[in-house]
Amino acid sequence: MTHCMISAPQPEAVEAGLDIFKAGGNVMDAAIAAAFVQTVVDPQMCGIAGFGSMQIFMPEKDIHSFIDFHGKAPKATKPDMWEHLVERECDDGFGFVLKGQVNEFGYQSMTSPMTLQAFNTALQRHGTMSLDQVLQPAIDYCMNGFAVRPRVLGFWLQPAQAGRIERVAVVNKLDAARKIYLSEDGALLNVGDILKNQDMGRLYQRIASEGIGIFYDGEIADLIAADMKANGGLLTRDDLGDCAPTDLAPLIGNYRGFEVATNQLPGGGLMILEMLNILEHFDLCAMGHNSARYIATVAEAMKYATIDKDQFMGDPNFIDVPQDLLASKARAAEFAAKIRAGEKADIVRLNSGAPESKDTTHLVVADAAGNVVNVTHSLGSSSGVITDGLGFMYNNCMMVFDPRPGHVGSLAPGKARFTAMCPTILSKDGKPFLALGAPGGTTITMGVLQTILNVVDFRMSAQEAVSAPRFCATSNVIELTNRILRGVERDLNQDGYVTRRYAASYITPILHAIRLQDGKLDGGADPAGDGMAAAC
Repeated sequence: MTHCMISAPQPEAVEAGLDIFKAGGNVMDAAIAAAFVQTVVDPQMCGIAGFGSMQIFMPEKDIHSFIDFHGKAPKATKPDMWEHLVERECDDGFGFVLKGQVNEFGYQSMTSPMTLQAFNTALQRHGTMSLDQVLQPAIDYCMNGFAVRPRVLGFWLQPAQAGRIERVAVVNKLDAARKIYLSEDGALLNVGDILKNQDMGRLYQRIASEGIGIFYDGEIADLIAADMKANGGLLTRDDLGDCAPTDLAPLIGNYRGFEVATNQLPGGGLMILEMLNILEHFDLCAMGHNSARYIATVAEAMKYATIDKDQFMGDPNFIDVPQDLLASKARAAEFAAKIRAGEKADIVRLNSGAPESKDTTHLVVADAAGNVVNVTHSLGSSSGVITDGLGFMYNNCMMVFDPRPGHVGSLAPGKARFTAMCPTILSKDGKPFLALGAPGGTTITMGVLQTILNVVDFRMSAQEAVSAPRFCATSNVIELTNRILRGVERDLNQDGYVTRRYAASYITPILHAIRLQDGKLDGGADPAGDGMAAAC
């Protein structure tokens, strides 16, 4: 009998979590151990200086909550400091290209480092093991190394696109990163090469023995603050001292008899509810999975939710978000009527042409009792900055703020920026049925949506649901993976839709899911990643 299951993009993280289960840990112990391993073996996707959203569902303890740990703009941020540098908005509406790329790379590109604080908080509240126990697998991978996987190298080799930097710059441009990620002859490590990060290992050993206080209000904080000051960074020791995750209740909706619990703003859960509300007005199964009519209908729901995101969704501590309106069934019915009438939503962007970097990670852990930990965490697309001797890389989430004052995503000290992260659980009669999430920038919500539809409307298993061909509409272009039939694409084009076909059969977002049905667990790991779902 399956007692537990883990799904994640990294086999090393999955196995670390399974080992924690076998050693007597619970779902939180396993999740935090796996997440720390992710920070080592996917070091540009995530890290202790990152941000994210964690969903915790423990029905026997009557716990269903979120730990939100979105990074905040440093206190030194000025709302208009980059206004004169704007070149264009990313094509998917998630970030801006600036002259000099100061928001994307280097010492001014990072928000506050929240991940370590969030993991420690979650472990203390809901775990049974100590920090040093759950950190040990990550320490072992730091000190002994891990084999570079295809997705790790693939990130480094992403070319420059529409004003964005080549991603390899985050590992080969600054000296502290070069010492870790390049070989002795200066070459980039290749698939199968062993990557050791012993500076990070020694830092993790200190955190394990001394606690996270040294990072946020101790010797490590002093080193970080000094590095920032010496290199023109915005982060200060005060920013580190103020790092604290936020407890939030789930955002609740429903879809075809299932309760849908997802995260609140500044996460992307509101978009999930809005799209499901729209699509509940259609018999999607009768249309046929990935038929032209189905894709057009779902894409229009994606576009309407994207328009609302661009106009209304941001940090609720700084802007008034009409959440009740956006999540209302009445508004969804209006959009559904427009879709049925053949109207096409129009997404308007500023000088668009730059796709956003889609780099994050996810893991979902569940046990047979219905306890679930569902967490998405990220470095954005990584700043390239490593404080010499500490090993970890900082996030570059300042990239996604709007440098123009007066907009929902505009810069402000202490403000968090909207992200599409949306760990989500569907349940019925208080019992979890499907837990899922994904990395992938603004495509996250679109992939999570389609996986929900695949399971609920088309009765797919978790693996089938995350593996099925997908599409995405975060602009007026419908993006298609190469397994969407060309005849379907022709029908979409004849109906007036602009499409973009990818050569790849599997692309981001990289979905991970666990289905809990009739006391059984089945997991799915997206073939687009290196990961797996495994049971114990």
